[in-house]
Order: sequence, then C-alpha cells, then structure tokens
Amino acid sequence: MLEKVVIANRGEIALRILRACREMGIKTVAVHSTADTNLKHVLLADESVCIGPPSSAESYLDMPAIISAAEVTDAVAIHPGYGFLSENADFAERVESSGFVFIGPKADAIRLMGDKVSAIRAMKSAGVPCVPGSDGPLGEDNDENIRLGREIGYPIIIKAAAGGGGRGMRVVHSEASLVAAITVTRAEARAGFGDDTVYMEKFLEQPRHIEFQVLADGQGNAIHLGERDCSMQRRHQKVIEEAPAPGITDEQRNMIGERCVNACLELGYRSAGTFEFLYENGEFFFIEMNTRVQVEHPVTEMITGIDIVREQLNIAAGEPLSFRQEDVHILGHAIECRINAEDPKTFMPSPGMITLVHMPGGPGIRVDSHIYSGYNVPPFYDSMIGKLIAHGADRKAAIGRMRNALSEVVIEGIRTNVPLHQEIFQHAAFRAGGTDIHYLEKRLGLA
Repeated sequence: MLEKVVIANRGEIALRILRACREMGIKTVAVHSTADTNLKHVLLADESVCIGPPSSAESYLDMPAIISAAEVTDAVAIHPGYGFLSENADFAERVESSGFVFIGPKADAIRLMGDKVSAIRAMKSAGVPCVPGSDGPLGEDNDENIRLGREIGYPIIIKAAAGGGGRGMRVVHSEASLVAAITVTRAEARAGFGDDTVYMEKFLEQPRHIEFQVLADGQGNAIHLGERDCSMQRRHQKVIEEAPAPGITDEQRNMIGERCVNACLELGYRSAGTFEFLYENGEFFFIEMNTRVQVEHPVTEMITGIDIVREQLNIAAGEPLSFRQEDVHILGHAIECRINAEDPKTFMPSPGMITLVHMPGGPGIRVDSHIYSGYNVPPFYDSMIGKLIAHGADRKAAIGRMRNALSEVVIEGIRTNVPLHQEIFQHAAFRAGGTDIHYLEKRLGLA
C-alpha cells in the first residue's frame, strides 16, 4: 500500500482523492498555490506545501515544485487528478525517474494517446472503430490534401494532433475552403500546442458523445465499466453527463467495451482511462482516449458500485484489479450536473466570496464539492465548484431526484449555472434522451 500521496491538484477532485486516501489509511500531502490556502482538502490533509503564486504556470504546472514537495514530505506517490499535469507524459516520466510512483498510466501510453494521429493508428490496430479520415498527418501537398477531402466527403474537420478540449479544430464544408483551413489550423496548433501536425476526418453532423470507462492494472487484467453519455455540451465543454447512455443496447455495450479492453491489453495500459466516441446512426467512432480519471467518473461509480479512485491507488501500489468483467453489473441510472461559478445566461465567470451554502441530500444524491460558507472562489482557475449526482432505479427516477436536488441547492454570494440545469431538465428533448452534441448550443441560440 502507498504510505503517503501528494495530491497535485485542487478543488473537488483533490478533495475526492483525499477522501479515498483517508478511507484506505493513506497519508496525504496537499500542494497548493497562495490563492488556495483555504481549500477544504488543504485544511484536511495531513500535510500541505505551498508551491507558488496563483498563476497555474507557477504552481500547479510547476513540475519541479511538485516533485520537491514529494521529496521534503517523504511521500511515495503523486496523484495528478484531472487537468493540469494529469496527461503530461513528461511529468509522469519525471515523477517516476525521481523515484516516486505516478498514479496514472506509464509515460509512453500518455504520449501515444496524447497524439491523436498515433492514437487513431493504435486503435485501428486494436480493432476499435474510428472516424474515416486521412489515417495520418497531412503533408504540404495541397493537391493530395484536396484528393483526400474528396475521398472522405464533405463536411470534414481539420484537427491538431496535439489538440484537445475542443481546441485546434476547424470544420470545412467545401473544397474551396480546404487549403486555407489547413493553413490556419496548422498555425493555431503551432501557437497553442507547439506542434503544427494536423489531420483530416469526416465531420459527423449530428453525433452523440459517448465514452467508455476502463480500468487496467498493467499486469494483463483490464475491464470496462460501461458507457456514459456526455452529449449535453456547450463550446465542447460538458455540462451534464449520465450513465448508462440512453438507447445503447447490451450488445453494443459489450462489443465496444470488449474492444476497448483489448486495446488496453495491447497497450499494456495501467490505471483508469476513458475511450471517447462519437455515435451516429448506430455506429461508434473513436475520437480520443483520456489517460486519467474523468470529471464525470461519479456516474459510473454510482451505477457499478466500483470506486474508481480507490482502484487507481491500488493499481499504482502494484495490486492487480480487484474486479473481473463478470463482477461488473450496471444497476439503475445516474446523472451528473457540473456546478460552475458563472452567470447562467452569459457564462461569464463569477468568482468571489460564498456567503451561504446548502447542498441537497436524500436517497441517491451525491455531492462532490470543495466549497463551504465563507470560501472565496478565486478568479485564476476553472469555474467548476462542484458536481451534483443523482442515482435512481431508472432514468426517469434519476431525473426526478435531480430536479428535486437542484431545487434545494443554495449558493449565495456568487452566481452559478444551477438555473441553466433547472431549465435543461424541463426540456422535453432531454427528458426523452439521446440528444446530440449540438442540441444545447442550438437551444441557447449559440450555434
């Protein structure tokens, strides 16, 4: 068992990791910026180390500072959470070369999946269905690129190989726009990611976003925990997630899940991971793999009863998976709402002092949040301040519990997107299930 873990993150995920560690008897070290001295997990951790000023570049992205914190506290492992350095292969490499355990995949797996071109090649090799595309980076030959575009068929999308989070991509609707789109996307990729490699894919016009959660121990054991539907998005950022995905059959789940598991075994993958797919007209198309724990992991935990963070810690300690595929059973339905400190109409961030908090409870309700009355939401980081999860015997029951829970939320002193969630749960299309990734933006008049 890992004796002491550095939690190299902040907010709700840092608190989530701390709780898992305490439950397992693992001591914790919270690293934090000067703006985060009063974060809940910092106050609860066995030890805390300030690693820099509010700027992420000078604190949560400062690799030497985080590794030094592990050294001075005699920690044995570092958990990166999500965001920040969680999918940085160089960080994983430096952690392990410094003699610590990186609680996540090996650096080579992160590097392979971080490059979208190499990831697609690896998935095709493993039999995972992919979107029709260029099957590699685009060259400088404009005539060849035009030929590829005609072969794939418009509309197509140009993507940065090192991109992610909705950045580094451009939709092209006609051949006349193709060369210019490639040139602009290359420039954006070079400026944003330091890598101007781009590739081409068929653009699916009304897809859903469905992802499969996997766990693998790097010792020849891997399982999937079913799928999540993350189609309710705004600007490529997820707003509501649910599991299982409405309308996905057991046969589809088993087929795609098995292929994801096989890919993990071929890669020698270790830790938690998520295979993300676009789903349209009954077909799945791989788009990327997230080599970390996801924001929306609680909905999978609620329907399977499997603690994903606990499994991450055990795997990092060298333990084999404690579950087999036959042990995984999906029970009921779960929905997660991301609660952000932002104006529900303009989506402008709303940092500031929270004067009063009351979170809901009752059967099937889970709240993952680090906020409390008197907490000051800083303006330097992502605006998410918590996640509200509802579980029920079926989707209708989960929706009913979530609507009740949202009506009980009280967060005063700042603005939040709770009214937006309440509005979405009134939509007949959402209640019916199966909306595509463009639904919310069209509904909000943003598309």
